[in-house]
Amino acid sequence: MEFGMLTIGDLLPDPRTGARPSENDRVRALSTLARRAEEAGLDVFALGEHHNPPFVTSSGSTLLAYIAAVTSRLVLCTGSTLITTNDPVRIAEEFATLQHLAPERVELILGRGNTEAVYPWFGRRAEDGVELAAENYALLHRLWREEDVDWDGRFRTPLRGFTSVPRPLDGSPPPVWHGCVRQTETAENAARYGDGFFISNLFIPMGHFGPLVELYRRRYEEHGHGRAEDAVVGVGGQIFIRPRSQDAVEEFRPYFHNTPVYREQTSLERVMETTALSVGSPQQVIDKTLTFRERYGDYRRQLFSLDLGGIPLDTALEQIDLLGEHVLPVLRRETASGQAGAKLVG
Repeated sequence: MEFGMLTIGDLLPDPRTGARPSENDRVRALSTLARRAEEAGLDVFALGEHHNPPFVTSSGSTLLAYIAAVTSRLVLCTGSTLITTNDPVRIAEEFATLQHLAPERVELILGRGNTEAVYPWFGRRAEDGVELAAENYALLHRLWREEDVDWDGRFRTPLRGFTSVPRPLDGSPPPVWHGCVRQTETAENAARYGDGFFISNLFIPMGHFGPLVELYRRRYEEHGHGRAEDAVVGVGGQIFIRPRSQDAVEEFRPYFHNTPVYREQTSLERVMETTALSVGSPQQVIDKTLTFRERYGDYRRQLFSLDLGGIPLDTALEQIDLLGEHVLPVLRRETASGQAGAKLVG
């Protein structure tokens, strides 16, 4: 199994001190986190896309290109790229370019976005989200595999004899995952193309995601891409680690209440009980993470969110170190016996 970090680059004050980093601080911190993740032995660094405050991650390809230059091994992944509001032509061009700069290290998680307001900013309508995702990905898929593309669709101007440049490195497009929070259509689209299926596994009770994974696995096999158990599943989660669980909960509680998606939740303890959020000792994080295989079957990739809610850079770096030193060795050993057999390719 692959393990990595997922950040959405939120820019919030530290609720424990009131200190607020500048945009420049936060943007530069992302590369610092990626370098530390590589040093700590993580496999993947994933970067979300947002176009509104309090985030700084509106230009994922730019940020990942810089991170590619200061790392050497990490898989660099978007988490996610908005397939609904980005032009598929630009996605094809930007990430093929990045692939040439960082061979075999570039992947995309595609998503529809979790903020309806983003659609009109790019001339789209939120009610078209599902159809936009399907049509735009169909075009992106062709652009990376065909030259002289003719295209007519509902949501963009036609293309005639169009070739996106540069072409994917060695003729192999960057691998793609389809990120999912709620929509069964996302699971179906991932299965149809034989792509990876990534469940955010955040903020919503874990029981919600099991049927989506089951649907994806079943349809993956029915579309002829291999056995259901070999379908390529990725799982998200959020952790906060301290040697003593009581210290972890006490320290994390202000960050929990400072995270917008948690503010309406009843309590930290309730969210820890029902969702993938794991706050505690290294062993507690290990035990919670291992339960994901019971819910979703053997899966390929586990991404952890480590810096939400105004967690300062120094603390996030400590979290990476604790994850790499005390958690990952055990998780790698415990998950080594049952690995999905399919390979995620472009």
